[in-house]
Amino acid sequence: MKRILLSVIVLFSFFFAESQSVAREWNEEVLNAIRNDFARPTVHARNLFHTSLAMYEAWSSMDETSETFLLGKTVGEFFCPFDGFSPTEPIEEAREKAISYAMYRLISHRFADSPGFDDEILPSINGLMGSLGYDINFTGLDYSLGDAAALGNFIAQELIAFGLQDGSNEENDYENQFYEPVNEPLVIEFPGNPDIEFPNRWQPLTLDVFIDQSGNTIPLSTPDFLSPEWGQVVPFSLKEEDLTIYSVSDFDFYVYHDPGAPHFIQDGLGIDDPYKWNFSLVSTWSSHLDPTDGVLIDTSPASIGNNQWLPTNFEEYKLFYDLLEGGDVSEGHSLNPVTGAPYEPQIIPRGDYTRVLAEFWADGPESETPPGHWFTILNYVSDHPLLEKRFGGEGDILDDLEWDVKTYFTLGGTMHDVAITAWGIKGYYDYLRPISALRYMADQGQSTDMSLSNYNTHGIPLIEGYIETVEEGDPLEGEEGEHIGKIKIKAWLGPKVIEDPTTQIAGVDWMLAEEWFPYQRISFVTPPFAGYISGHSTYSRAAAVILSSITGDPFFPGGMGVFDFEANDYLVFEAGPSVSMQLQWATYQDASDQCSLSRIWGGIHPPIDDIPGRFIGQQIGEDAFEQALAYINGEVLNLEEPQPQAFMKIYPIPVNDFLNIQMNKEGVFAINFIDLYGRTVLKYEDMFFQGLKTLDVSQLDSGVYFISLKNKQSNKVLTKKIVKR
Repeated sequence: MKRILLSVIVLFSFFFAESQSVAREWNEEVLNAIRNDFARPTVHARNLFHTSLAMYEAWSSMDETSETFLLGKTVGEFFCPFDGFSPTEPIEEAREKAISYAMYRLISHRFADSPGFDDEILPSINGLMGSLGYDINFTGLDYSLGDAAALGNFIAQELIAFGLQDGSNEENDYENQFYEPVNEPLVIEFPGNPDIEFPNRWQPLTLDVFIDQSGNTIPLSTPDFLSPEWGQVVPFSLKEEDLTIYSVSDFDFYVYHDPGAPHFIQDGLGIDDPYKWNFSLVSTWSSHLDPTDGVLIDTSPASIGNNQWLPTNFEEYKLFYDLLEGGDVSEGHSLNPVTGAPYEPQIIPRGDYTRVLAEFWADGPESETPPGHWFTILNYVSDHPLLEKRFGGEGDILDDLEWDVKTYFTLGGTMHDVAITAWGIKGYYDYLRPISALRYMADQGQSTDMSLSNYNTHGIPLIEGYIETVEEGDPLEGEEGEHIGKIKIKAWLGPKVIEDPTTQIAGVDWMLAEEWFPYQRISFVTPPFAGYISGHSTYSRAAAVILSSITGDPFFPGGMGVFDFEANDYLVFEAGPSVSMQLQWATYQDASDQCSLSRIWGGIHPPIDDIPGRFIGQQIGEDAFEQALAYINGEVLNLEEPQPQAFMKIYPIPVNDFLNIQMNKEGVFAINFIDLYGRTVLKYEDMFFQGLKTLDVSQLDSGVYFISLKNKQSNKVLTKKIVKR
């Protein structure tokens, strides 16, 4: 099934865009590559940033005002040499050529192991290079004579080298190096959650088959936590003053914009326990996923959107979210500021709105992941005939290439910083998901009525009409009354009751809480990483800030962004929507806020995951835009190369046959030399020394390598790029 979002964008572009810039063409190739790779939002936020950066470097290296980000600079511990570039051909042609070669090389490298590389990704990028008239076999790097193709290859080479030492562990396919879950997995096939020991901590899920958000079948039945150590990746604009480092079990968790701990479960209190309230709200909102329940709502900007505040404490959370009916305190917009007319109401079944919202923002299957989703929305905005391409809403109207390069650079850096921040928080706080919490609490009993035999201080709160006790005579009591005294909830019945997803829906009814299921496929259930904080909320709020900032307007062009959904031709794991409808947003923030709510209706996040993500996303968006603007306007400060680590010196670089390592204290056990493909090509072990050590590297071919120094625990002490003559 093709994503409606993609179809709308393609049609919109066909009717309103006469042609696309080469940057746009290559961005579409990146999005296509992401859809044909494994669904890893952290990895792809980084891919989107680095590919956007490749285009920006090619463009800005030929611009008198803009400052390059990597070329000629030190980023983290990586220095990229650059002597400037003067093209021998018209600058427009040189920019397009440099962008194309840089993107072709970088995509070829980053997605070489993707499941769709041979059949989808490589033929597509080969086709684009051919249509542009470029020779894919040209691999030269000498840009000194003005060869734009060589410059593009050089940019890709340096970005590849940068990526192999940026803390992502790309050389080992981004595998976790230290993190281990504290809870035994929840086996989805069986009811309840009997094996969880720590109800405040993340729990892996075991499935018969796991299919990720891109539709790829994963051979592991218990997926690992994705990127819990991502906080250590080199960022775009995150500031040192916003960083807290927590040392846990010999590993340093880097946490930017630390929100503090989430709510932990308390004894008793019932619905007044913030933990229990948060996860119970996810359960009650699950009852809103039936389009046949007769509830109709207005989903136009006249009624939804225009949030004026966000909660900062538990009492405000209870005012902000509607526990029983769903939604938040948004006021809607009285008038479209572009047309001056009121927004036309769209009255549809609530169950269609909630299901489409959950599936649209879930990004799967055929997913470009949340950061890529916002690139598709940026492309949608850029194609709108009413948009004036003035960066920041000021100055001259930019041509398509300059607009695309600058906006991709800005949004890419922002999405990358969100991934580092959100997953740094996820890794350290290690908070559980609703499926673990709800099944755990239901297994304990209820925490509302102490007079009942199923009372337990960790039990789920009772909410009349939504969460109740199974009593004698209840249809759920079981053949021999074995379920009497258990907890039942009114919720979406889950994918097991659907035989034909093209014609059937699961619907909402009373079910045993021990069998509760989020609004997801049975082969996916919940993303394989901790909930706190919500990546969707953080990505979306930051992206909304960026789109508002780069366009100079908080509103979508024309005063409304619209995406169409045909009746019974969109949802993936059940039929729907039951009526043709639209998602409509007046502002970028409205779209972001709806994305946040979609994850609650989808059963993926409670409010405590959502709100900190919105606050942090706002701050990241503002900081990243300021940073991007400084590079674009050539106003970047503090570009000097940092001093080397005091306890170590590596020289000479470039190196001929012998490399010197000066250690002022003991601490290195193994020294590995890694090539640009991530292969260890030379290794020295048992190197525990202090003082000067000279290594013979004459067997290495000329080129760029990384020297990786590790201690006895195989922890990296330092990774540094070297050049072999």
